[in-house]
Amino acid sequence: MIFRAVQEGKPYPEHGLSTKDWAKIPPRQVRLDELVTIKKVLELETLLAEDSTFYGDLFPHAVQWGGKIYLEDGLHRAVRAALRNRTVLHARVFELDFLTAPARD
Repeated sequence: MIFRAVQEGKPYPEHGLSTKDWAKIPPRQVRLDELVTIKKVLELETLLAEDSTFYGDLFPHAVQWGGKIYLEDGLHRAVRAALRNRTVLHARVFELDFLTAPARD
């Protein structure tokens, strides 16, 4: 098993982060088997492209919500890491749990 789960679409609320906002989040290591992908389709051409991140962020984007980490952007990078027998990936993880958690007394 590479990922924790594969599903189609975002189960979490819209976060509204811009590219600039994502760049402010420091990357951290995430185990591939902890990630839930939100895309079911993988394009082989993109997977095999050597410059697929040339114009984008070097690190995948993930959202932590409801106790799970959802891979929002970077599926191809995650699969490439798995094909290289890596079990972890450096990703920018936005902790939406923190912002949407109910207030405690």
